[in-house]
Amino acid sequence: MLKTPYQDTPDLRQAIINACKEMNSRGINQGTSGNISARAGDRMIITPSGVPYDRMTPEMLASIPLDGDGGFDGPLPPSTEWQFHLALLRAKPDMHAVVHAHPVHCTALAINRMEIPSCHYMIALFGGDTVPLAGYALFGSDELAREVTDVMKDRQGCLMANHGAVAHGGSLEQALERALLLEWLCALHHRASALGPVRTLTEEQQHEVVLAALARNYGNQG
Repeated sequence: MLKTPYQDTPDLRQAIINACKEMNSRGINQGTSGNISARAGDRMIITPSGVPYDRMTPEMLASIPLDGDGGFDGPLPPSTEWQFHLALLRAKPDMHAVVHAHPVHCTALAINRMEIPSCHYMIALFGGDTVPLAGYALFGSDELAREVTDVMKDRQGCLMANHGAVAHGGSLEQALERALLLEWLCALHHRASALGPVRTLTEEQQHEVVLAALARNYGNQG
């Protein structure tokens, strides 16, 4: 496991590629539709657009200044979603990685314009009593970057209307685990809904969970 804060090294770039491969092997992404970024000093390293993960090599990843406007260094253009990756890393200096994918259950809820309610206490690991839904905007747009950054102001992940899901973390490992947890929670909600009305935790119960999670530092290990 690489230690944070990250620096732009071949090991970091390979770790990003490995995380992309794990997304697919764990079933939360299809083809090259997902993308992953990491903070490296004053720059963001992000996967290139449209390259199969099994063909991706470290030098293919793009490097973008965190204080820039999208100009990049690298042989290939960055993911078309670089805007919200950059916006999240700028807004959350304690976060060092962003994972975006199109998991089936997350995307199904997002298509129905639903957030994840307090159906399970592990919702608290995302910083509140729900996992919010970012409003729809065209992929790769500044508007989408604003939508995602706004709803994740005090959250560690969100669904994206008619699109997919995004999570960030203090490390690549944490960001990926949060993305996997998002899909598990959405799958759980979907199955519970098939049995009848979903019984959510009360505001008081969920507040107790949030306080307990903060006290034990659950979900915040980079």
